[in-house]
Amino acid sequence: MSQNPLANPAIRYGIGASGALVIAVVAYLFLDGTTQLVAYAVALLDLLVTPQILKRAATA
Repeated sequence: MSQNPLANPAIRYGIGASGALVIAVVAYLFLDGTTQLVAYAVALLDLLVTPQILKRAATA
């Protein structure tokens, strides 16, 4: 039986970082003003929260 890939912290943080990177690139290329800043905040939240949620999913 193989181990859950979400048990690996590098995988969890990689998923969070990739999502945050996509949001940040879209914000930089297509948004401006307050909307761009909100998108950057969402990217930061994605970077910090997604690995924690995936960690809980790995232990469930």
